[in-house]
Amino acid sequence: MKKTPLALAAATVALALAGTAQAEGPMHGAGGDVTRAAFLERSGRMFERMDATGDGVLDQADRAARKAQRFARLDADGSGEVSKAELQAGREARKARMAERRAQREARRAAQAGERLDRRFAALDADGSGGLSRAEMTAVRGQRGEGRQDTRMERRAMRGGGGKAMVGGLLRQADADGDRAISRAEFDRAAAAHFARIDTDGNGTLTAAERQAARGAMKARWQQREGGR
Repeated sequence: MKKTPLALAAATVALALAGTAQAEGPMHGAGGDVTRAAFLERSGRMFERMDATGDGVLDQADRAARKAQRFARLDADGSGEVSKAELQAGREARKARMAERRAQREARRAAQAGERLDRRFAALDADGSGGLSRAEMTAVRGQRGEGRQDTRMERRAMRGGGGKAMVGGLLRQADADGDRAISRAEFDRAAAAHFARIDTDGNGTLTAAERQAARGAMKARWQQREGGR
């Protein structure tokens, strides 16, 4: 399958579905949970950003418009040509944006880690003394031992690829009528359907465990397809 704006559209659904640490805003709820409303709101905003022509459809016209926008950003003096200096300035600007996003992600992760530690400590400090006794620490080690094997399996499932198979599947689902253009209605239906599949308990919220299970399943399907080629 050729890379088209449709494949890019499918990738945005995948990003919203995964609820990865890179996602910002309402995709992050308490404890990392993602509500259906937050998921659909974010996926909708992503569609709007990609719809460069503003016609409510993702197609080749959007691809051309986005290329023109990128060129215009590089051609700072409007000469119709990109000079070596402009190209270098564009690279430096991209590096600066990437560094800023990394810093923001690290800050979010640090804040989330601190919140998790606070919750964990409060749960383990059974007597509320503000410190962990030897007995309480022993209980911590016991709990870690019980969950260590499951944690290792989850980490292994998270490694590796799966992106190609995931994007291809999302593209086929989103483009319901096969016209190689994704309307907002098709995009929204695909997003809602993916959320419903991952929300295995049907409570309208994606937990971290549900998202990890989904990514593990995607990786397994990708490996199966790669192995059959």
